[in-house]
Amino acid sequence: MLGIIIDSISTFMYSKLLVILLIGAGIYFTIRTKLPQMRLFKDACKAVVEKPEDENGVSSFQALMVSTASRVGTGNIIGVSSAICIGGFGSVFWMWIIAIIGSASALIESTLAQIYKRKGKDGECYGGPAYYIEAALHCRPLAIIFCISMIATYAFGFNMLASYNLQSTFSGFSFYDVKWTPWIIGGILAVITGWCLLGGGSRIVKVTSTLVPAMGVAYILISVIVMIINRAYLPVVFSKIISEAFDFKAIFGAFAGSAMMQGIRRGLYSNEAGIGSAPNASASAQVSHPIKQGLVQMLSVFIDTLLLCTATAMMCLSSGIAPAQELQGAPWVQAALHESLGNFGPLFITVAMVLFAFTTLLGNCFYCDNLLNYIHKGQPSKTFMKGFRIVSALVVFIGAGMEVSMLWNISDVLMGVMALINIPVILILSNTALKALEDYEKQKKNGENPVFKTGNIGLEYETDYWS
Repeated sequence: MLGIIIDSISTFMYSKLLVILLIGAGIYFTIRTKLPQMRLFKDACKAVVEKPEDENGVSSFQALMVSTASRVGTGNIIGVSSAICIGGFGSVFWMWIIAIIGSASALIESTLAQIYKRKGKDGECYGGPAYYIEAALHCRPLAIIFCISMIATYAFGFNMLASYNLQSTFSGFSFYDVKWTPWIIGGILAVITGWCLLGGGSRIVKVTSTLVPAMGVAYILISVIVMIINRAYLPVVFSKIISEAFDFKAIFGAFAGSAMMQGIRRGLYSNEAGIGSAPNASASAQVSHPIKQGLVQMLSVFIDTLLLCTATAMMCLSSGIAPAQELQGAPWVQAALHESLGNFGPLFITVAMVLFAFTTLLGNCFYCDNLLNYIHKGQPSKTFMKGFRIVSALVVFIGAGMEVSMLWNISDVLMGVMALINIPVILILSNTALKALEDYEKQKKNGENPVFKTGNIGLEYETDYWS
């Protein structure tokens, strides 16, 4: 009964509300910012490599890696596979669309997070939707609701799903036992995650900034090799992606399982543009101008969807193994890579899933630290944080043995609640971010390294960093 209710809510949210809200906001921000996805792409690449003035401060690159650690995860493999197996080839196209237009939303929300960030008692930077909701809209209750919804999404929904997705990749091995192996793998993952979490946020930043680039590069290289092997199939694959994306008879005939809905659902789950998660990491970076970190987060969306999700799609679709609902998730990916790379294929995917799932879990819990700091108006007690991290690790264990469709629906609904709060808020506050963009481009035009002050845009709010 509960599963049916959650599924109904999810279908309503992604067939009506979020389709209009996400695509509408993305198009609006793309127009208002004059297509920054192309126009400011070079600036985004330069901003990534800038060093903070404080040697001990969090750099743009480190903040990018934390947000990418959460974005780049099991959704890039299992999510893409599920979307294509249910919605068909056209799902890939709608993932691209939601990433391209959503990246403008990522620019706005992360810029706002930088402008309104606060200095914690520990001297670190804290920010995100909760902070700009309270500072600009003066509505702490709404900010707390957002925090609770995000903690539920990341510490519970997404982490349980990541744990399930990881253990499902072991189904192709001979030692796999349907009854016991999920719990064994879930237990091992929970113990390792708990150990890392108890080391605090600094350990999370160090681990993710090392693992994320390495695993991303390896994954792209393998995908390129597979595409070279299967290059004869690629023209047909691209043709089918475009033709099925615009099969409106199929889309409106069964929208819940259509390419459009599956592409939007899984694209949003993967790149997280506009839902208010990445700004929590963005605020931690020390930059001279908020727009720089906004551009960096725009780049993170491209890395996630246009590179990694596309890599998965091309590897699988060019293999000759047809997608089918009964193969959705790890089985289709493993079968496709086995076809192209032999026994090495399933083994590589399992290793990639271990790294992807692990960094996802750590990135998600980094966000929760930020949110709990906000709710407690400062650093929560060590006892509370230790208890929270132990519970987070237990959730990882539980998720490994749950039913997959229930986990996807829970994650979709919780993520949708975040978007329903954050998108309207950044639409209301967008003028502040747009003025910051204008200030950034004015200074760039004058040959200066942009440095932000609230007075430059007429912002009267007393900030901790920019006043």
